[in-house]
Amino acid sequence: MRTNPSNIASAVLTYGFVGLMAFLSIFPFIWMALGATNSSIDIIKGRLLPGEALTTNIANFFTLVNLPLVFWNSAKVTIFATVLTLAVSSLAGYGFEIFRSRHRERLYRAMLLTLMIPFAALMIPLFIMMGKMGLINTHIAVVLPTIGSAFIVFYFRQSTKAFPSELRDAAKVDGLKEWQIFFYIYVPVMRSTYAAAFIIVFMTAWNNYLWPLIVLQSNETKTITLVISSLASAYYPDYGVVMVGTILATLPTLAVFFFMQRQFVQGMLGSVK
Repeated sequence: MRTNPSNIASAVLTYGFVGLMAFLSIFPFIWMALGATNSSIDIIKGRLLPGEALTTNIANFFTLVNLPLVFWNSAKVTIFATVLTLAVSSLAGYGFEIFRSRHRERLYRAMLLTLMIPFAALMIPLFIMMGKMGLINTHIAVVLPTIGSAFIVFYFRQSTKAFPSELRDAAKVDGLKEWQIFFYIYVPVMRSTYAAAFIIVFMTAWNNYLWPLIVLQSNETKTITLVISSLASAYYPDYGVVMVGTILATLPTLAVFFFMQRQFVQGMLGSVK
C-alpha cells in the first residue's frame, strides 16, 4: 500500500508545528527548574545546564522566607475568594438565564460593560473604600473586590443555557422550591462547569499580584507572589532563590489543574451531565 507523499509532508508539518509550540510552552518551566540548581551569576550568564547550587538556593530561600506563613496567607485568600466567587457568580448566572424580566438584558449588558474597565482605574476608589471600612492590610480587602466577577457570571449564564429545562419543570411539579432546585439539581448537573470555573478562579486568585501589593502592607499578611516579587526586586537579587520560590509557588496551581483537567475540558466544552 503506497503512502501519499503529500500526506507525509502534511503530517510532518503538523506535528513539527505542534512540537515547536509545545516546546515554547514548556521551555520557561524547564529554564525555571534548571535555574533553581544554578547560582545567580550562572543564571545571569544564561546557563541552561544543571548546576550544583540547588541545596544552597533552597537553604537561602527558607532562611529569607517564612514559607508556611506566606503559603497559609495565599491559601486563605485563594480559598475564600474561590468559594465566594463561585457561589455568587453561579447564582447570578443561573438567575440571569432562568428568570425573565423587562430589564434583565439591560442589566446583563451593563454588567458585561464592566469588563472593559481596566483595574488601574478602580484601584484608587477601591483603596479609599477599604480604608473607610478599616480593612487595609487585611485579607478581607483582597477577597472582597474579586467576588463579583463579570466574566464568571457570563460563563455560568452561557453554560446554564444547556441546563435541561425539563429537569426544573419536573422538580417544580414535585414541589421543590427554587433554592432546592438550584442546590439539589442544578449544582450536581453542572459540576463540570463548576470544575472549570474553579480552576480559572483559583489560578487567578493564587497569582493575584497588583491589588494585594497595594492593600497588604505588612510582612505578616503578604502572599507568596508578593514575597517572590520582593526577592526579585532586591538591591542584589539572588535569582537562584527566586527560581526556587517560583517553583514552590507554581506547584499548587499545577496540582489543581492536573487533578481537574478532565472536568476543565468538559466544562469549557459546555458539557452537562
